[in-house]
Amino acid sequence: MKIALAQINTTVGDFGGNAAKIVDFAGRAHGQGADLVIFPELALCGYPPRDLVEKVEFVERSEAEIKRLAAALPGIPTLVGFVRRSPPGSGKKAANVAALLYGGKVLAEYTKVLLPFYDVFDESRYFEPGVGPVVCPVGETQVGITICEDAWNDKSYWQQLLYPRNPVEETVRAGAKLLVNIASSPYCAGKIHMRGEMLQALAREHHVPVVYVNHVGGNDQLIFDGSSMAFDAEGNLRARAACFEEDLILLELAGMEDSIRPLPPSEASEVYQALLLGTRDYVAKCGFRKVLVGLSGGIDSSLVAAIAADALGPENVTGIGMPGPFSSAGSRTDAEALAKNLRVNFNVVPITPIYESYLSTLAQPFAGHARDVTEENIQARIRGNILMAFSNKVGALILTTGNKSELAVGYCTLYGDMAGGLAVIADVPKTMVYDLARYVNRNGERIPRACLTKAPSAELRPNQTDQDSLPPYDTLDTILRGYIEDNLPAETIADKHGLDLNLVRETIRKVNRAEYKRQQAPPALKVTGKAFGMGRRYPIAQKFVE
Repeated sequence: MKIALAQINTTVGDFGGNAAKIVDFAGRAHGQGADLVIFPELALCGYPPRDLVEKVEFVERSEAEIKRLAAALPGIPTLVGFVRRSPPGSGKKAANVAALLYGGKVLAEYTKVLLPFYDVFDESRYFEPGVGPVVCPVGETQVGITICEDAWNDKSYWQQLLYPRNPVEETVRAGAKLLVNIASSPYCAGKIHMRGEMLQALAREHHVPVVYVNHVGGNDQLIFDGSSMAFDAEGNLRARAACFEEDLILLELAGMEDSIRPLPPSEASEVYQALLLGTRDYVAKCGFRKVLVGLSGGIDSSLVAAIAADALGPENVTGIGMPGPFSSAGSRTDAEALAKNLRVNFNVVPITPIYESYLSTLAQPFAGHARDVTEENIQARIRGNILMAFSNKVGALILTTGNKSELAVGYCTLYGDMAGGLAVIADVPKTMVYDLARYVNRNGERIPRACLTKAPSAELRPNQTDQDSLPPYDTLDTILRGYIEDNLPAETIADKHGLDLNLVRETIRKVNRAEYKRQQAPPALKVTGKAFGMGRRYPIAQKFVE
């Protein structure tokens, strides 16, 4: 049997557009002689639909569209994910379903059994779980159908199981000779390799070929890397689709030829491609074409501008330089050089006259108070207002430039540098920012070398550097990774890395106190194992101290 893995980029709620793409890819697969074409989880409605599932009209539209899709497909069995109503008497009104379509009809349906409820997932909030396996013939092959999380609970790979059931084991026991898993598995660094190991273990454990088809594209904070793949019954990799782009690959499990696309050559390359995809799709799917970036001459804004230029085209990017009273001459020239190297539009709006007007206006009510962080934040908020003015005037989306390390400890200004529509690198630790900047410069200097070598500074007071307020970034990122991603207590972090316990505790205190800022931040593209936002849910008003 020749199988087509159709890795597509969908938009949530765009039933017509998603269906048209499914028909197009199915037609191409049919034209290449495929006997079965497989699409990702919830490909018809897009993933994740979240609370749209609670709208009756959304589910009814999904059910109507699956029937229209069945009638529109060419003569090839097609497996596609969609949402439908649950049976009467179910606890939840909707179900996450895979439908096998052929001859204008829905031949079989499988309902997802394991509904993830951790990190960014909350599927048990919306869906009624399935009750058992579905194995159906396609040609002479008995195909067992599973959906995403159903394959993530096999005892052959995981030491600790989250669920009492193993749908893969149940499906193979029911007679499956080919295991298919349709998925919407979001990206984080290292996950592509881990996912491959897990699927390989499934094939070897159950002695059946495994075909896995994953979504690709960005939907809000989540980035789906694709990387669809197939293993034979001995666990040999036989096919792998491209990472971070749509792809259609054909596989003949009984044949000799493999279709294996290369993986990104490094972690920096992988993360950079993820950020390009997430930025491009967020901007386009939200209805924008152009973006704005405040260019300070620092490493963070330089990286964001490079991502924007590569993702959207330099003609769609405008950098705004906003030098203030404490901006160095080097920062100004670095911002100009960056804009020239990237070939993006560049405007300069000095803020010193506006800042002096603020100081004059506030001189009387602030009499008797020494200057402090208030005056620093005024500069950041002036810049935020200027960016918003440009955004309103030209209809461009603002990309904020703060990194994960800063956002974690609150080293950012509400309604200042946090003002914008998308936080491109808010899940990128500062140390990784430098790795990505070096990747941008792999074929020549695009980000000025000075941006990588000078001491990081907000330049809101004379001779300021980030390390006036923060530990060195390699130390800070070590603490943050232990606390945020590994969920370790201060004592364990200090002992594990030989760090001062008081420094670790003070850093954690800053993380906890900055929660109110993070919950007012723009959505951040997720590229690490634990990102701020929908995957990390902490109360703002709370008294717990570790």
